[in-house]
Amino acid sequence: MAIPAQFLDELVARTDIVDLVSESVRLTKKGNSYWGCCPFHSEKTPSFHVVPDRQMYKCFGCGKGGGVINYVMELENLPFRDAVEVLAKRAGMAVPESGGPSAGAQERRKKILEMNRQAALAFHRWLWGPEGAEGLTYLQRRGLSRRTLTRFGLGFAPDRWDALIQELAGQGYDKRDLLDAGLAVNNKDGRIYDRFRNRVIFPIIDVRGNVIGFGGRVMDDSTPKYLNSPDTPVYNKSRNLFALNIAKGSKAGRVILTEGYMDTISLHQAGFDSAVASLGTSLTEEHGQLLSRYFKEAIIAYDGDGAGIAAAQRAIPLLEKAGLKVRVLQMQGAKDPDEFIKSYGREAFSRLLDRSENQVDYRLAQVRKKYDLTDDAQRVAFLQEAAELVSTLHSAVEREIYGNHAAQTAGVAPETMAMEVNRALKARLRKEKKRQERRDLTPASQLQPRVRGLRYENIRSARAEEGLIRLLLLDPGLVLQMGEIRGEEFSSPLLGRAFDLLAQRSREGLSTQLAVLAGEFTGEEMDHLAQVAAQPESTANSGQSIRDYISVIHSEALRREKGMGDDLLLAAQKRYQRKKGYREETP
Repeated sequence: MAIPAQFLDELVARTDIVDLVSESVRLTKKGNSYWGCCPFHSEKTPSFHVVPDRQMYKCFGCGKGGGVINYVMELENLPFRDAVEVLAKRAGMAVPESGGPSAGAQERRKKILEMNRQAALAFHRWLWGPEGAEGLTYLQRRGLSRRTLTRFGLGFAPDRWDALIQELAGQGYDKRDLLDAGLAVNNKDGRIYDRFRNRVIFPIIDVRGNVIGFGGRVMDDSTPKYLNSPDTPVYNKSRNLFALNIAKGSKAGRVILTEGYMDTISLHQAGFDSAVASLGTSLTEEHGQLLSRYFKEAIIAYDGDGAGIAAAQRAIPLLEKAGLKVRVLQMQGAKDPDEFIKSYGREAFSRLLDRSENQVDYRLAQVRKKYDLTDDAQRVAFLQEAAELVSTLHSAVEREIYGNHAAQTAGVAPETMAMEVNRALKARLRKEKKRQERRDLTPASQLQPRVRGLRYENIRSARAEEGLIRLLLLDPGLVLQMGEIRGEEFSSPLLGRAFDLLAQRSREGLSTQLAVLAGEFTGEEMDHLAQVAAQPESTANSGQSIRDYISVIHSEALRREKGMGDDLLLAAQKRYQRKKGYREETP
């Protein structure tokens, strides 16, 4: 069976949404609600709204919304039951045992996490055994101490096809389990073998301390140099970062972004405990949002080669959009942080961090490298591209300062550069204005759900259906005034399902807060229901509102079914209402 409704009601009642959200978002009180920058997308102007008396949140930028359970699901990329368990632990409650499909998925996740933990223990044990001698020698040659090897749980995968398969089989795990966890792979004949073989192993641990995946590195020049776990029910490389479980506790106040495991581990060993690395993928918007929960500043310490420069250029706007101040490290005499520290020492690297370059100057320098400024045509091209870059800065002061930097580089008057920046800025604002005008010309489209799969077939009816849902969210007792209307009469299947669930909970005396519906709808559906709930609604004249809403729903239903004209529609509507037991007066 599912988690009991009474338990969910109590859990939601015990979890103050303002306290929960404040753990990851800086909120400012305005009136009876709170505002902050959304943790789910990049923004500088707060559009994330928390309403404590309704225990819900809504972002008017990206559209995310829901209650406390949805918040944890979205923030930590967890399924429903896992999020419930996180909140229950926080509230000092024990989640009742349950069965069914959702429990099966939960048990599968738990099984994979435990299997990963056992695999990590085996890899670490092998590193210190005879089969791991080559791997241990390699890591020690790279300068890693015994303490560092233990702190990061580094390990070794023996040069055998089935070392891990045999190890975990002895603990009761079968081949399907290993495939689900990404620890084994199939060959063309359907036989399975260990994914990681003859490699040093880097366990990937999430911020809650769970082993969610692994990275494996060869000890020679063979390829692929790094092999990483595939995405699994517990691991998504775009939403996790290596060593963030340690770095999140740093007092440094700034995160150091590196390109690989070894750079990150070397920095930690040297005392720079805020270093992290992405997991075999370029930095993503989700990474930026994740980092912004723990840090205010990011220093990019990628390799100085072409690939590293390109990666830094891609990372800068993502980190800035997440609200992080971004600086870029420029290393001379070393290709990466690991090599720099070995060559010049910890103090030299610390001074390098303090002198790291502002991201705007860094990007201007990269633009400068593309042009020969002794050639007038190329100088013009440089100034035009630099003006486009500077025009994207939000502050007029920033635009003036960095415009002057570009003017000085190209040897032109600051006033000339300012004119070029203003021209680029006005052109961009014109484009944005035209896009907004196109959106404003189609007001009906603004009433539609953001997700195309949830589109309304009948907007007039759907707006009335939304009204009934809002009234139930505000006052469950109003279900007594809604007669026999059912969700099957709604034009929107999503709104019909939501209405039936809320009406049933109302009749059973259960909570009708949006948060308790988290297990019944997808994230996208909850986002839209939060949008519905966030619209203005008053219970001051609820009886009349209910009559009006039901009248619209019935009339639109009849219009769809019968194709009637307006004259016949009114008479038929009254018969339809009497048949459904609709009350003419408020009780």
